[in-house]
Amino acid sequence: MTSVPTSIPSRTQYVLDAIKHRILTGQLTSGQALVETELAAQYGVSKTPVREALKTLAGTGLVVMSQYKGVTVRMVDADMAREVYDVRLLLEPEALRRTVRRGASLDAARDALTRADQADDTAERSLANREFHRALYLPCGNPLLGRVLDEVRDQAALVSTVAWSADPSWQREADEHREILRLALEGDAEGAASALHAHIASFVQRAFPEAREGRA
Repeated sequence: MTSVPTSIPSRTQYVLDAIKHRILTGQLTSGQALVETELAAQYGVSKTPVREALKTLAGTGLVVMSQYKGVTVRMVDADMAREVYDVRLLLEPEALRRTVRRGASLDAARDALTRADQADDTAERSLANREFHRALYLPCGNPLLGRVLDEVRDQAALVSTVAWSADPSWQREADEHREILRLALEGDAEGAASALHAHIASFVQRAFPEAREGRA
């Protein structure tokens, strides 16, 4: 049994991590209500760390706080997917292009790809896939660019969770990941960036056909 931290900041982080994990692995579904008293009882804490954790999750876009409906897991629809993936399409390929041009290490991306291939369940595979993408853009040489992409990372993972529940296209994406990494390791910055752009665009278009790039 997991022990509950004693300090309020630690309890808040504990609850935050637990709720985020349940959202990003589909255990808490889009639109599901998150009741402070119920969560406090589940995690063996007072309502204060739960409330603070939910505020943080609202700031990252994973939950929505409403005066009338309370707190719910953010609904994923075509408009939300388009907004998140538009940011990724604009920034992630450029970040990877810079990573390759700098000759930065891609060992972390290779390791994440291996973990995804060897994953025993959806949650583990999803987390490894997120780490793969992060390992491509983080060494780009621009910390601000990395932070901006980190800010949409959880929302992108929420979109993926919903899409995979309807169409578990793991193998196709794993093959695309391998091709992106191959091009990057060969030093082909333009090829890797182009492959990454196609990978991101095709995923959201398959999952949400109405979420076309550039749609108003």
